[in-house]
Amino acid sequence: MRRATKLLSTIPTETATPATRAAVILPWEKPDRDQDVRAAEARLDEAVGLTSSIELVVVLKAVLLLRARRPATLLGTGQVESLREAVAEKEIKVVVIDAKLSPGQQRNLEKALGCKVIDRTGLILDIFGARAATREGSLQVELAHLEYQRSRLVRLWTHLERQRGGFGFLGGPGETQIEADRRIIGDRIVRLKRELEQVRRTRGLHRSARRRVPFPIVALVGYTNAGKSTLFNALTGASVYAQDQLFATLDPTMRAISLPSGRQVILSDTVGFISDLPTELIAAFRATLEEVAEADIILHVRDIAHPDTDAQKADVLSVLSGMERDGMLDPEWRSRVIEVLNKADLLGGPEQVEHHGTAVPISAITGDGLPELMSAIDAHMVHAMELLRYSIPVEAGDALAWLYQHGEVVTREDHETHMDVLVRLREADRARFDGQFGKLVEKTVS
Repeated sequence: MRRATKLLSTIPTETATPATRAAVILPWEKPDRDQDVRAAEARLDEAVGLTSSIELVVVLKAVLLLRARRPATLLGTGQVESLREAVAEKEIKVVVIDAKLSPGQQRNLEKALGCKVIDRTGLILDIFGARAATREGSLQVELAHLEYQRSRLVRLWTHLERQRGGFGFLGGPGETQIEADRRIIGDRIVRLKRELEQVRRTRGLHRSARRRVPFPIVALVGYTNAGKSTLFNALTGASVYAQDQLFATLDPTMRAISLPSGRQVILSDTVGFISDLPTELIAAFRATLEEVAEADIILHVRDIAHPDTDAQKADVLSVLSGMERDGMLDPEWRSRVIEVLNKADLLGGPEQVEHHGTAVPISAITGDGLPELMSAIDAHMVHAMELLRYSIPVEAGDALAWLYQHGEVVTREDHETHMDVLVRLREADRARFDGQFGKLVEKTVS
């Protein structure tokens, strides 16, 4: 027990405001090596940030080393007793266990500690519930909550006894309260999935409309709190909610911006990724991630000043690779990624950041490096475009105007009966141009 007690570290409470007091506990199974200690501290700090983001006052945090996972409580007996004493002493009302708990483990810990216990999945679901602003986001969060709660009904509601159905002495046993609750939740899940499908169809119509405009899509992805929304505001002049907290925004936001070449693109801000994202949310936020699947360019925004930045990068790439396995992303998505090394101001400026390949160091707060980022997007757009030659009859002025509007006209030679035009077009635009004007114009060697 003495060892478990030493692992507990108290956070000063002088600045705590009258609010719900919480403890954050990280069960850690890794060997005691320097890199594992650093990883544990980074993971604990992330859990504290998640907890603080829903206005819980964290007065206690701890990394508890696990020799073995206890089926009943996950933690060891001595660790539970030490934690119980700390909870009572500091009047803690909520204990966050930064791991996935079974319903039985959650119930047993609540009995042993005498307070509410939530696991990592429940914490992230609460955060998502507080952040979702649009109808789609709210539906997705409610669906994830219900799917999570449905798994908690088994052997958790032991106080609910079987109710007798029918009339008089002939009535057989009716359905249990657990079964009734499970049926109600199941019915609600079916309705939510139906409503979400309608929302996704609507989003699909919006995407189809954008393709008809059309403008290329540039999607921001990255670990939560990497600065995506701050960068979105800096590039678009918008006022999307951006704070130094985890999951400050959830719902996708889109704005049109102009690149240095004059070419217009649509910038999309998406939900932040996080390690060990609950499986319920991976499925529920599929529609949000569809914006990434539609993107012509993916800006992977990284907090380059974070001590765990490499692990965060691996988590983001793991999610994108999972989308590829599920058929949401095409196998060529990596060629469309530009790495954006944000928060360079914390390291002395973009010029102090080591980078390779197409990575662009920036500071979304100060604006340093943003012109270089815009130029990089422009160059990537040009690289992805086809260079084509068309011979356009002089009477087909609408075809020439279409090329000026949707492509980049490199050269133009006017003749008496036709115009020779060298133009850069995206593959989708080339197909649309050929379909609309193919019978009027002649494509020559590109």
